[in-house]
Amino acid sequence: MNRRDFLLNSTKALFGTAALTSFPMSIQKALAIDAKVETGTIKDVKHVVILTQENRSFDNYFGTLKGVRGFGDRFTIPLTQGRKVWEQYDANKNKVYPYHLDSSRGNAQRVSGTPHSWTDGQFAWDHGRMGNWVQYKQPQSMGYYKQQEVDFQFALANAFTLCDAYHCAMHTGTNSNRMFIWTGTNGPTGANVASVVNDLDDIGPSTVGYDWTTYPERLQQAGVTWKVYQNMPDNFTDNPLAGFKQYRRANELSGKPVNNNSDCPAYDPAIDITQPLYKGIANTMPDGGFLGTFKEDIAKGQLPQVSWLVAPATYSEHPGPSSPVQGAWYIQEVLNALTERPELWSQTVFLINFDENDGFFDHVPSPSAPSIDVSGEVCGKSTLTKEQMSYEYATHAKASVGQPNFTDPKVSNGVGVYGPGIRVPMYIISPWSRGGWVNSQVFDHSSVIRFLEQCFGVQEPNISPYRRAVCGDLTSAFNFKTPNLLPLDNLSGKKSKSEADAIRKAQEGMAQVIRPLNQSYPLQEIGIRPSRALPYILHTSAKVDAAKKTVKLMFSNTGTHAAVFHVYDKLNLDAIPRRYMVEAGKQLDDVWKTKENQYDLWVLGPNGFHRSFTGNVAQATQFEALPEIRVCMEECDPKLFLKVRNDGTQTAKLVIKANAYLPNKVWQIDTTTIEKELSWDMSEFGGWYDFTVTIQNEPSFSRRFAGRIEINEDSISDPYMGAIGL
Repeated sequence: MNRRDFLLNSTKALFGTAALTSFPMSIQKALAIDAKVETGTIKDVKHVVILTQENRSFDNYFGTLKGVRGFGDRFTIPLTQGRKVWEQYDANKNKVYPYHLDSSRGNAQRVSGTPHSWTDGQFAWDHGRMGNWVQYKQPQSMGYYKQQEVDFQFALANAFTLCDAYHCAMHTGTNSNRMFIWTGTNGPTGANVASVVNDLDDIGPSTVGYDWTTYPERLQQAGVTWKVYQNMPDNFTDNPLAGFKQYRRANELSGKPVNNNSDCPAYDPAIDITQPLYKGIANTMPDGGFLGTFKEDIAKGQLPQVSWLVAPATYSEHPGPSSPVQGAWYIQEVLNALTERPELWSQTVFLINFDENDGFFDHVPSPSAPSIDVSGEVCGKSTLTKEQMSYEYATHAKASVGQPNFTDPKVSNGVGVYGPGIRVPMYIISPWSRGGWVNSQVFDHSSVIRFLEQCFGVQEPNISPYRRAVCGDLTSAFNFKTPNLLPLDNLSGKKSKSEADAIRKAQEGMAQVIRPLNQSYPLQEIGIRPSRALPYILHTSAKVDAAKKTVKLMFSNTGTHAAVFHVYDKLNLDAIPRRYMVEAGKQLDDVWKTKENQYDLWVLGPNGFHRSFTGNVAQATQFEALPEIRVCMEECDPKLFLKVRNDGTQTAKLVIKANAYLPNKVWQIDTTTIEKELSWDMSEFGGWYDFTVTIQNEPSFSRRFAGRIEINEDSISDPYMGAIGL
């Protein structure tokens, strides 16, 4: 089914009463309220509510969900010993596969937490090699859920928009990641210091703390209303503003200072006149965090333009103290509160993300800055300057005395890279994002502030050049122009508070779910979903120098947003993979030496972009012909153009095979010094393509090209992603 038919049929079949009633009531209410369209732009957004939950990776929740980049991903990180990315080593080199946290077999809802700090995060990520995850994160880090355990989370994804390329900001734990959501940085851009572990994450004296400017301060100065809704002291130390001197000073001068004990006074709005930062750390939800004052502000028409919600520990979804079902109930309550006033909801965006992945595994390579090995060599390149890139490396002074010696190269087998980190879930809940969409643009926590910049015009200079280049501003996840004509999917998932608490209690009486003795690859449900248009038009091609026995890769970006290319040398997978950050309208190239005349380079990029280059420079049919193969696309039509020629003295017969979408189809073409062209219309498949080019009777030579053609129109997810139906 092509893109247009899929979207139209989805609208006709699913945008109706029967579909709506299959959702939990909280979601039904939200779906039934249309967006208030005044300008048809982002300026129609009047309120943004941000809830950052705790410690889940994308694969942990959504690896089995259809139509997202989950366990059915066709192009993944190659590992040593011929392993797939799902075959992770423990400390004894035993393979541990992802396994189902089956709630019918044990305590899946309250699975034990895993290590999740700077050192274990650096070693598990391993500069992108990611082959020894379990050694540093424990076996339960490979656990994942299916719909039966996270049915409300699946309902949210199928009703609204799920981002499947959203990454936490850093390869570390809670507080440093959350700093990006409130300040745009972990310190380097704000004060030339860095925070990499939890420290100063609770109320303390104003003589101690961080001191760079936070985003709430910029909103305050610009006259944009804001508030942090939390219970003190039960905020699970999830509000990083508590570690900043300016907020600690406001607390001391408030007349009603909060502390880390249970007798915190309730927030008094009158204090805002003299101490406007106090509302960033005050006890604004004194009812235990159960949203009482949040609901009151909504009822009174006093919801700020920007609201940060901090859930109590029990409802944070953090493994151990919380559970997915309890987090689902809390989200449901927030959504119920927002939709009590349809006029308010028609102008509101509700963002739900996760601060970090805990130790839970996710298979997608992080779009981190190029690594620097122990010799000081940069493994990759960037079109940004060295100074602009400097904010991404662990070379700064400690932001507080409680920080570890993170500049020690032994900690990270080279210079540590802050991030972006591992992939985590992000839901975009709003009248402009209904319909069960997937958005596959690369984002991280700085993207939240960048969205606020677009909404309210208040800039955050703390966001580094690299983050601004690589990570989007979330706007591609919305349809502001025609938001009230969207397709819907259907699913169940409602739980009351008593039901959620009862499930947790029942699960606590069961043993932890252990990995099965007979392991197998995880499976993903087959199916497609509507997919938002992306800003990527990317190109990678290879040029062989037979005399020098080298291969040059050229990376170019003719899209409108920067992208990171990951290159794995499959003949030397112990080496750090190289990463290339190419801004829009720019290009880079780099050279690899062959190994015994052979090369095998594996390239990964956003949204399933893949290129593979293999060959042997000593084979006569290759070095005499030197075939040159390029893939080109137009920006207005989902057509793929394959351009071929030979730069050598001999011709070569090329064989082009469709690996998917046009399966079993084969074309042949003779190369000459004059460029020839083949083309295919891939509109029937939403612009997705996958072809391999070989030289006839020369099996060592191949070029593979796969991805999606972007033409600035919404499309569908990869029809070939997924294994067998679950």
